[in-house]
Amino acid sequence: MAEFQTNLAWDTLLELGEGRDGPLHARLSGALRDAIRDGRLPAGSALPPSRTLAGDLGCSRWVVTETYAQLAAEGYLDARVGSGTRVRPLGQHEEAGRSPPAVAPARAPRIDLAPGLPDLRSFPLARWVAALRSVTSTLAYAELGYPDPAGHPRLRQVLAGYLARVRGAQADPAQVTICRGVTDATHRVGQALRAAGIGAVAVEDPGWHRLRQAAVAAGLRVVPVPVDGQGLRVGDLEDHPDVRAVIVSPTHQFPTGVVLSAERRGALLAWARRVDGLILEDDYDAEFRYDRRPVGTIQGTDPSRVALLGSLSKTLSPALGIGWVATPPAWTGPFRDTVGPPAAPSTLDQLTFAEFLQAGAYDRHLRAARKRYRLRRDRLVSGLAERLPGARLLGVAAGLHLLVLLDDTVDGAAVVSRAATRDMRVANLDTYRVHDDRFGPGLVLGYGNLADGQVEEAVALLATTLAECRRRGAPASYP
Repeated sequence: MAEFQTNLAWDTLLELGEGRDGPLHARLSGALRDAIRDGRLPAGSALPPSRTLAGDLGCSRWVVTETYAQLAAEGYLDARVGSGTRVRPLGQHEEAGRSPPAVAPARAPRIDLAPGLPDLRSFPLARWVAALRSVTSTLAYAELGYPDPAGHPRLRQVLAGYLARVRGAQADPAQVTICRGVTDATHRVGQALRAAGIGAVAVEDPGWHRLRQAAVAAGLRVVPVPVDGQGLRVGDLEDHPDVRAVIVSPTHQFPTGVVLSAERRGALLAWARRVDGLILEDDYDAEFRYDRRPVGTIQGTDPSRVALLGSLSKTLSPALGIGWVATPPAWTGPFRDTVGPPAAPSTLDQLTFAEFLQAGAYDRHLRAARKRYRLRRDRLVSGLAERLPGARLLGVAAGLHLLVLLDDTVDGAAVVSRAATRDMRVANLDTYRVHDDRFGPGLVLGYGNLADGQVEEAVALLATTLAECRRRGAPASYP
């Protein structure tokens, strides 16, 4: 018989009593037979030694050895000296000689130009494991109890220092709460706003759709406000007197890539003070600025009016599920009152990140990532200029994505669909709009998780796809 992976199956629930007649060895045979047939004992599972199972069942060893012999004769079990008793593959799996394959995760496209992911190939696994090892070697047993819903005090302390040093924030550890990401933080702030009697929140249009969805899920009414070359059109908030909260990404707006101008930053803070409102500042991929130092946070100017939201999803990996929010003191209690289990990442993950950050590994990783992304962006911009000379790129040299504005002859949805047939993923600008269409058709191209060796191929495939998706009767090239 072909080899297959062995899984221990010593604690399988076996029904031996009610509903079964006959001697114990016959009832045990029937119970094991049923467990094998319905998949509770998959092919390759190792059954306990006869002496062990007999002790668990409170019966003689003969009952178990007789049962194993009977099921082996029927082809259900395979007993080998020195390797124990295992379940044989049955039915359609007999030919393969192994247990049914595990369900495979969804396969990523070969060329991934979708926004929102960092370079997963460059995750600093060795340094992360070293930080985890350092933490667990001195971990007190008390740390393995229920975690603090506000987040581990060590991470809050270290993170507050980092945000002050790198992002110009005024982050008091007492006002920092560890959560599962920016979407989680947005939903919970939305719940706090709702509980305080604020029923509407303004959002950027176009903007990150997950945050709109999180606000709606919290019970808020979403009011879209257009974005132009200077960022959110703050003056338009005056048209919505019932709005007292706004979600904004001032450092590098998604998806336009523009920076909120200094004039509008001042106007936004003045608005929040006048209406007694709250600004939710999504510090979106702010660590990656390639032409100058990153712009500091609005929160650092007035921490009493701004909740600063951030996460590791764009710098390390979204799989870590670690985010944070620095709230104004008046909002920290209401925010934490929204906690529902599980409120924070695991204690081990929090302490590992704290160690990773405190040891300087996070700073080193970001410095290397900035260099890599800057070169990748330059190559992508150069390729697009050569292959699509009429396409217009919007946004500053920052972040992990580009907005490519197209002429009106191109159907963005058709481009996304056609690209998928070539095993390439791109994003349609329409995905992120609510109402505003001032930018016309466009594609949002993420280069964070694009392999360096695929840049030229990606641009060539994109150019071919765009040509094929041009509406009938349109000119063959960009004007």
